[in-house]
Amino acid sequence: MKILIPTAKEMNTDHPCIEALPLREESQVVLDSLAHYSASELETFYKVSAEKAEEEYAHIQALKDHRAKHYPALKLFDGLMYRHIKRDELTKAEQTYLENHVLITSALYGVVPALSPMAPHRLDFLMKLKVAGKTLKSHWKSAYDEALEDEDLIFSLLSSEFETVFSKEIREKMVTFKFMEDKAGQLKIHSTISKKARGAFLTALIEGQVHTVEQARKLRFAGFDYRPDLSSDLELVFVKQA
Repeated sequence: MKILIPTAKEMNTDHPCIEALPLREESQVVLDSLAHYSASELETFYKVSAEKAEEEYAHIQALKDHRAKHYPALKLFDGLMYRHIKRDELTKAEQTYLENHVLITSALYGVVPALSPMAPHRLDFLMKLKVAGKTLKSHWKSAYDEALEDEDLIFSLLSSEFETVFSKEIREKMVTFKFMEDKAGQLKIHSTISKKARGAFLTALIEGQVHTVEQARKLRFAGFDYRPDLSSDLELVFVKQA
């Protein structure tokens, strides 16, 4: 069983560095494509301020020149979802579960274990980067599929858009999750609630040592309860009372 989570744009480098691994071939081709952009071109490419573009340019050049500092990916990323994941003071069992079951999906590194070394970068699959004439999704599709081809059970905490990097055959194995808020009988979904809930849900999976869909259905976390009336075999819905 594997659990898929996305990367995040927010990062925290206030952690001890760890040793880098050689970039895989697919990653090197992506990096080579990014390295052609100047800082001013990155400003348009990423739709960010000149300051942020300069920062990202420095990250890309450091990676290209083998100077980049690397951190455990789960601790490097620091978006809203990540801040609600239990990442410190793990028991031995929780650490083992995290190492064996949680994978991060990156547009630069591929599908990798959550504690793999990563350098700061903000690339994702919404970026219109061409790699050897292909889109990022097309470039990564076969490698993404290979990472999960032997898995019978896949829990996806990715957005539906990022799930499409995988082939239809892999996506049909995925169990997805929806997190909603009940406001006076009105069920609502919004980004902040969903991001926080994904992190809290992953924490519940880790702490509960969950390995089956049936175990996942029984989880109660951060005020969320499973709603069988809204769920299906491959989509579990959890609702929180506002």
